[in-house]
Amino acid sequence: MKHNICSLLFLLLHMLTPDFLQAQDAAPYTLQQLKDSALKNNHMLAIKEWTIGEKKAKISEDEIKKYPSAMLNGNYQYNFILGDITIPAGTIGELPLSPTNIVLLPNTDKSFTVGGHNNYNIGITAYQPITQQAKIKTGLQVDRMEVMLTEKEKQKISLQIRQGVERLYYGTLIAQKKLEEANAKLELAKARLEDLENALLAGKTINANKAGLQANIADEEQNILKLTIQIQDYLGDLANLTGIRTGLIKLTETEPATDQPATVSAYKTTAMSSGIDLQIANINKSKALLGIKAAKQGNRPDLGLIAGYAYQAGNPLLPANNPFVGLNLKWNLQEIFSNKQTIKQREFLLKQAEENIAYVTEQMNNDIEKAYRKINESKMLMLVAQKAVGYRKEEVKVEEDRRAAGYNVNTDLLNTKSLLAKAEADMYAARLSYLLAVSDLKFLVGEP
Repeated sequence: MKHNICSLLFLLLHMLTPDFLQAQDAAPYTLQQLKDSALKNNHMLAIKEWTIGEKKAKISEDEIKKYPSAMLNGNYQYNFILGDITIPAGTIGELPLSPTNIVLLPNTDKSFTVGGHNNYNIGITAYQPITQQAKIKTGLQVDRMEVMLTEKEKQKISLQIRQGVERLYYGTLIAQKKLEEANAKLELAKARLEDLENALLAGKTINANKAGLQANIADEEQNILKLTIQIQDYLGDLANLTGIRTGLIKLTETEPATDQPATVSAYKTTAMSSGIDLQIANINKSKALLGIKAAKQGNRPDLGLIAGYAYQAGNPLLPANNPFVGLNLKWNLQEIFSNKQTIKQREFLLKQAEENIAYVTEQMNNDIEKAYRKINESKMLMLVAQKAVGYRKEEVKVEEDRRAAGYNVNTDLLNTKSLLAKAEADMYAARLSYLLAVSDLKFLVGEP
C-alpha cells in the first residue's frame, strides 16, 4: 500500500517535470537571452540607473554655486501718519537789512511733511564668491566620485546577475541530466523486479529479495521527485531573476568554450586596473583625500564681490536710484577649531580606505589564483568525463547489438544506459564547474 501511494505521488509530480512542461508550448531560451532579459528587467539595476541620474543632477546643482547668486527684493508700505520736520525761525541765519531791521531766516517757524503715504522699494543684489571657489571645486570633484562609485556598483551588480543566471542555467541542466539518470535507474529497477517475478512464476528461483527490489524502485522514485522539485525551484528562481513572465522557460543547451586562459600574473595585472572591487576601494580612498582637502579649505574666510541696484519712491531724503558695488566678508572663527576635528575624522577614513585597498588586493589575488586552478582542474575533469561518455555510448551500442542478437537480457542494456546517463550528468557537472570558475575569474578582473 505504501509503495502504491509513493508511485501515485511520483506519477503526479512526474507530470510537472521539465520534459512534460516543455512540451506544453514552452519558449526556448539560450543562456545569452536569459542574461539579456535579467539585465533588462532587474530592479536593482534600474535603481542604480536612477541613482546615477540623481547624482549627476547634484553635480549640476553644485556647479551653479560658483557663479554669482542674485537676490531680488521688493517692498510696499502705506503710512497712515506722516512725519514732519520743523525749522525754527532764524535757524538758517539772520539778514541785516539795516541796523534796526534784522530779518530772520526763516522769519517764522516752518514745518514740512516728510515722505508720502505710499512707499515703494525694489532692488537686486548679486554676490560672487571669490575665496570659496576652491572649496566649490573640491565639492564638485566629490560629486563626480559619487557618480563613478555608483556606476561601479551598477557594473558589479550586472556581473553578479550574469553569474547568477549562469549558476541557475547550468544547475538546471545538470539536474535534468541527473533526472535522466534517475529515470534510467528506475527503468532498470523495474526491469529487475519484472525478471524476478517471471523467474518466480517459472520456478527458476526460490531465493528472491523482492522487497529489496521494490525498495530500490521506491528509492529511485523518491530521487526523481526530489530532482523534479529542485528543477522547478531552479526554473522559478530563473524566471524571477530574468523577469520572464510570458510562459514556461525551456533551456537551450550551449557548448562552453574551453580556450586556454591567460597566465595568473596577466589576470592579476588586469584586475589591478579593472577589478570592480579594487576600483570601488580606490574611489573611496580618493573621496577621503578630497574630504580632508575640503575640510582644510573650510578655514578660509568667505570673501566675495557684492553689487546691486535699488530704487525707492516715497522718501525724499534718499535717492530714488542707487546702484552700488563692494566687498562682503564672512568668517566663522569657530570653524577653525571644529575643522581640526573634522580633518582628524577624515584622516581616519583615509586610513580605513588604505587598509581596505590592501585587503581587497590580497583577497583578489588569492581568488584569482583559486579560480585559475579551478579552471584547469575543471578542464581536465571535462576531458575525462567526455571520454567516459564516449566509452559508455560505445558500450550502449554493443549492448544494443547483443540485445538484437539475443545474447543478453533487457536489464543488461538498461544497466548500460543507466551508466551512460550518469557519465553524461558527471560531464555536465564538470562543465558547470568550469564555467563558474571562468565566470568568477571574469568577475574578479571586471570583464562582462
